[in-house]
Amino acid sequence: MAGKPFYLEGNFAPVADEVSATDLQVEGEIPESLSGIFLRNGSNPMRGDPGHWFFGDGMLHGVRVEGGRASWYRNRYVDTAVRRGAETIRIREDGTVDHTDGVSNTHVVTHAGKILALVESSFPCEIDRELGTVGPHDFGGKLTTSFTAHPKFCPITGEMLAFGYRFLPPFLTYHRVSREGELVQSEVIEVPGPTMMHDFGVTENHIIFMDLPVCFKAENVASGMPYRWDPSYGARLGVMPRTGTNADVKWFEIEPCYVFHPMNSYERDGEVVMDAVRFDEVMSGSPLSDEPGKLHRFAIDLASGSVKEEALDDRPTEFPRVDPRREGLPNRYGYSVGLTSGKALGFEGLLKYDLETGQVESHDFGANTGPSEGVFVPIGEGEDEGVVMAYVYYGDRDESEFVLLDAQNFSADPIARVELPQRVPYGFHGSWSPDPS
Repeated sequence: MAGKPFYLEGNFAPVADEVSATDLQVEGEIPESLSGIFLRNGSNPMRGDPGHWFFGDGMLHGVRVEGGRASWYRNRYVDTAVRRGAETIRIREDGTVDHTDGVSNTHVVTHAGKILALVESSFPCEIDRELGTVGPHDFGGKLTTSFTAHPKFCPITGEMLAFGYRFLPPFLTYHRVSREGELVQSEVIEVPGPTMMHDFGVTENHIIFMDLPVCFKAENVASGMPYRWDPSYGARLGVMPRTGTNADVKWFEIEPCYVFHPMNSYERDGEVVMDAVRFDEVMSGSPLSDEPGKLHRFAIDLASGSVKEEALDDRPTEFPRVDPRREGLPNRYGYSVGLTSGKALGFEGLLKYDLETGQVESHDFGANTGPSEGVFVPIGEGEDEGVVMAYVYYGDRDESEFVLLDAQNFSADPIARVELPQRVPYGFHGSWSPDPS
């Protein structure tokens, strides 16, 4: 008899209850200047096996920090139509997709005063600062497609840059949202077929689309995950000016591979550079990949049309992040989660990359532990002056903590550890939502 899938066991398994706790116990010191909420989203299926780790109901976990205190923890389901029994993807009689449906389980971000829970199949779902669900957000009716779970935020203009992909034409649409939260541009981008475009790259002046060989296969819908590895589709990167249109996209062929998440993208001496976690192959049998991804660089020469690739590190890793003030700009430092090798997905500490020297520093939380994605939160002016926040699971006692690391003393003991009233399952992505000024 087959066992449970990995996402229903151990710390991948869902938690049963929505919990609230106040005045959390802190070991160490939380910087007094921090005032906001650390948010993390993830899959927390409430009705048995959803068919894949990616398909469980969205659940937010939040810790509020203020005045050196951790004033509350709470976890709340994103109260979507799917959670209330609707179909995950509903096609209307006229053939259009109802993008108000979706599990909203992948990421949670803040822009123009709104907290948005995201999943790439659907509209964003607005959340209030108590983690209550407001409802689908379509930018005043201007959004008519799905919306990526990985928008990018320009530290210069304040814009939110995004896209939506679909299994029906148009397969890809680019979106640009103003600092004030207005959807000011939507452009259909032509791609040959329905690829799974999970993320993309943004530089100061360009967008990088990743048209890679994981494709929608209608015959696999009944099996749960309809996207499959298909190297015959080919692989290419598309570079477009940030305010451009489909006619402005330049495509560059690369060897077949897959990228779930770039670390960062930037411009350098006539090149558009994207540092990303590259997989040789995904979605071809095992739950995600036979071999973990590793940090890799794509350097696109816009004049010659060539793409130079190089491995930046041989450690298995995922969930890369940078200082948000360097997003789209050259960065020296990056942070990610170390992974175990092989088919089993396991988290093994946090990594800090110095891309200038090539040095990689690790923070090991000890045996039988695993961190979530590490999120850098600035405190000082320098690129690595700040803290890295994460939820960490301690398997020996089946509990989790909210942990803050000093980014400049990364391998040292955490500067603060906060006890939580229940474990936080391994999930996907999160962010720091500072209190409004």
